[in-house]
Amino acid sequence: MKSAIPLLLLSLLVTAAAGAQGRATQAPVSTARADAPIDLTGYWVSVVTQDWRWRMVTPAKGDYASIPITLEAKKAGDNWDPARDEAAGEQCKSYGAPALMAVPTRLRISWQDASTLKVETDAGTQTRLFYFGDKRPQRGAPTWQGDSVAQWERPRAARGAAAKGGSLKVVTSRLRPGYLRKNGVPYGTDAVLTEYWDVSADPNGDQWITLTSTVQDDRYLREPWVTALNFKKERDGAKWDPTPCSAR
Repeated sequence: MKSAIPLLLLSLLVTAAAGAQGRATQAPVSTARADAPIDLTGYWVSVVTQDWRWRMVTPAKGDYASIPITLEAKKAGDNWDPARDEAAGEQCKSYGAPALMAVPTRLRISWQDASTLKVETDAGTQTRLFYFGDKRPQRGAPTWQGDSVAQWERPRAARGAAAKGGSLKVVTSRLRPGYLRKNGVPYGTDAVLTEYWDVSADPNGDQWITLTSTVQDDRYLREPWVTALNFKKERDGAKWDPTPCSAR
């Protein structure tokens, strides 16, 4: 009986050591947040260096320059009536995902959870959710911000070197019909928005987002519409000022 006790203790010690070794070799759980090659979180402000006349003021009715619209899109734009949109409760038609980032605005970017990046705008008080991996938005009626599926893209590394940096790719579909420009240039339910979010820094430490967007809509666009927008990082949210959508 006495000799069995040391054997039992030895067995328990071996089992505990094996368990500890197994726990030590387990790989950490990979998440979109943990794997992010760039940091997009924080407050950012639009820096309007191009398309000023269409972004800083509401364009005149019929001003469709720079957008490769179809004849059907022109007919729809010619019937633009902001008062009618307001009466119908559709004053957010130019704040849908295909147009939202071009609106002069501030962004507040944060992680809603480990697999969902949240982008809020103070202009129009809109919220976009970017879903990574197997996580997907709940299916329902099309919305202004649509369903956005995201993934990290990294550059190819040279042989023997680790890849550095990367981009965020976001593809958005299932959109509620809206306007590409506030003066009634339309996009439809089949429109698809593809975005690449890149981060860079100036020598003085200023940080920038360059957002390259492509809108595809066979009904209203003769060819994909490509734009590039810039946002500068702010120290904090002191200037964050949520305002409602405006049809005018």
